[in-house]
Amino acid sequence: MKKYHHFKGSALSKYEKVQRRVVEILLNSKLLDSKRESSIVFELKHSSECAQVARILAQKRHLDVGIAEVAAVLHDIYVIVEGTYKNHGKLGGPIAEKILKEIDGFSSTEIKLISEAVAHHSEKDIYTNKPYVELVKDVDVLDCSFFEHAEEEYKRIKSPALFNEYEKRV
Repeated sequence: MKKYHHFKGSALSKYEKVQRRVVEILLNSKLLDSKRESSIVFELKHSSECAQVARILAQKRHLDVGIAEVAAVLHDIYVIVEGTYKNHGKLGGPIAEKILKEIDGFSSTEIKLISEAVAHHSEKDIYTNKPYVELVKDVDVLDCSFFEHAEEEYKRIKSPALFNEYEKRV
């Protein structure tokens, strides 16, 4: 029997290994909050909360819960590593792919689905027939909507048309 206790031991699932890796990247980051567009605390909360929302939406949409959870955890991986949102979706796809290949157990299909969801999650105004891409877009917007003042910030930085797309997804 493998030992397991609160993300310690040898019995972590591949999904839990990804969550642990993301938390470790943030906790061990040399990039200070003062150099980041979002705080480390926000990124920890957002990643964790998105994982939970993704699990719920995946069940409702009859999608693989593990794939949805990992895609949600990794969706802002570029921001987590580099501290900036500029092109973070597209630039995060290859980082997500690298992490998934390093963690044993992900099939090439799973890696493709997750990396694609990460790479395209920022395209909130583009609707696709790719369920994991759409799920991560919705999860991201929904979780961010829970933060106080998020709506005012989105109104300030997004065009009216794009802001309307964000509202539709919530």
